[in-house]
Amino acid sequence: MAGKHSSGGRSLSRFRSAKDTEAAYELSCLICIELLSMISFEFFPQHHWQNQSKQLAGPLTEPGKTTVAKAMNFGIQRTIKMTTSWSDRLQNAADLPANMDKHALKKYRREAYHRVFVNRSLAMEKIKCFGFDMDYTLAVYKSPEYESLGFELTVERLVSIGYPQELLSFAYDSTFPTRGLVFDTLYGNLLKVDAYGNLLVCAHGFNFIRGPETREQYPNKFIQRDDTERFYILNTLFNLPETYLLACLVDFFTNCPRYTSCETGFKDGDLFMSYRSMFQDVRDAVDWVHYKGSLKEKTVENLEKYVVKDGKLPLLLSRMKEVGKVFLATNSDYKYTDKIMTYLFDFPHGPKPGSSHRPWQSYFDLILVDARKPLFFGEGTVLRQVDTKTGKLKIGTYTGPLQHGIVYSGGSSDTICDLLGAKGKDILYIGDHIFGDILKSKKRQGWRTFLVIPELAQELHVWTDKSSLFEELQSLDIFLAELYKHLDSSSNERPDISSIQRRIKKVTHDMDMCYGMMGSLFRSGSRQTLFASQVMRYADLYAASFINLLYYPFSYLFRAAHVLMPHESTVEHTHVDINEMESPLATRNRTSVDFKDTDYKRHQLTRSISEIKPPNLFPLAPQEITHCHDEDDDEEEEEEE
Repeated sequence: MAGKHSSGGRSLSRFRSAKDTEAAYELSCLICIELLSMISFEFFPQHHWQNQSKQLAGPLTEPGKTTVAKAMNFGIQRTIKMTTSWSDRLQNAADLPANMDKHALKKYRREAYHRVFVNRSLAMEKIKCFGFDMDYTLAVYKSPEYESLGFELTVERLVSIGYPQELLSFAYDSTFPTRGLVFDTLYGNLLKVDAYGNLLVCAHGFNFIRGPETREQYPNKFIQRDDTERFYILNTLFNLPETYLLACLVDFFTNCPRYTSCETGFKDGDLFMSYRSMFQDVRDAVDWVHYKGSLKEKTVENLEKYVVKDGKLPLLLSRMKEVGKVFLATNSDYKYTDKIMTYLFDFPHGPKPGSSHRPWQSYFDLILVDARKPLFFGEGTVLRQVDTKTGKLKIGTYTGPLQHGIVYSGGSSDTICDLLGAKGKDILYIGDHIFGDILKSKKRQGWRTFLVIPELAQELHVWTDKSSLFEELQSLDIFLAELYKHLDSSSNERPDISSIQRRIKKVTHDMDMCYGMMGSLFRSGSRQTLFASQVMRYADLYAASFINLLYYPFSYLFRAAHVLMPHESTVEHTHVDINEMESPLATRNRTSVDFKDTDYKRHQLTRSISEIKPPNLFPLAPQEITHCHDEDDDEEEEEEE
């Protein structure tokens, strides 16, 4: 230790004898232990203390080792018993030992399946209201049972309006569709694209189209995503049966000998059906099943089969209600909402075992049905009151204050803010619909957003279980770099990288297939999907389930990780000099502020012959924090409070 740290070396230099030197070293060890005991076990687990004890006591004689070991044990016990807050223990960075082990400082993270992931920093203690969607958020529908039901009912509807009876032979296959696909109503293709419209996957029915054939219809392997007349994004969980049905129909009409396949549709004799017309029929059939058909009726007839029930739900909502207000805003009608919510809260006890059972309405300060999102986040609709005995709406517009136990219909997001006495950033809205719940609440109201992505559980499983594939891709990148290591623009040598490229494609394909036929929801190889970009853009937080909030305190600061650009993620934190002689074309440097230069600049500028001078001749570097760093800090609000 004395050899490594200058302060320790100065202390030991005063001791002349070997005995005195050991005494000084022992004293240094004890001081180090004192510092270590001030640090939480989140940073220094017990096995790390024991390793430090062995390293510190290494040069000592047996009596010295015994002393250090006893002190280390005392430090462990004292740290375990410490109850003072972090702010008391770590007033500033100077309280931390200068030589802290970087491995010991590894950030504590919860289990992956309990995690909430952060795109923009959010301080939970600033949230005053928690809002929920119901379908696929509070009420998670079982997969593939629920999708299979929706698929079967939609096929039956299509057959009833004249589509071929053979369609009844199809059964829903959950391994094919994923969310975020785009349907091209001109050519009948399902497309997986990135944020800019570049094609990642193209399927015509069940046939996956490769490069050359793809370019015949998409010459640049690119689509104009804003052409909403032609391209329809299938973003929601409710779209999954519809996505697979579109593939079934295209494949059937393309390959059935009774029909003649055309580029933009198919013919049956003199009758022509375009893919656009077919798509519209499917859309209408899906809407009919949801709003007029028997989907909801069959769901409530067998709730155990179709709806997930989680005993932690009442506990989380009761805790939320202790620190803020909780509201429900769903597009579903009251009768359906009541049956689903009654089932979700149907436990013999209340939030905790031993507490009395409570009706589901008691967990919410405001209940709003028939919301008609995303219209709800704009002009909205008339706010009316629901007769909870009959499920019918009372006549007239509701204009009174918020009343507990009253169920409302319609309204708007402004209505919620008025009734709850909250403004945009006070509200954390939790939903599964990236457009209807998240995008509109974020863009129009400024609400903080939490996106529920049930597929994330499988994505994390593949990410961890198939880590060998990711590691192999990294190794292949290293091999590729090695081949070009000693080559520059003067080299005529052309390394043969074909075998590495083939292997990269093979490993990437194997990785994609671990997720399903369409690959990952979030990426295709190294490229992120349109869905992933929307998640990052509009969701402040996201997780596989909102229940994961149970594992965080309501004082928690969800802090966003740095989003690194390639020049940051691939360059190590070593000093990089700007060599003007080496690269005179890349000499622009504006990072450092030299106050001596500032004085020189002031002297030069004040030599003006004019008697009238500008108030400020040049800008000064800010001496206080003035830039937004995504810490969810609002100093003006704090001052007002």
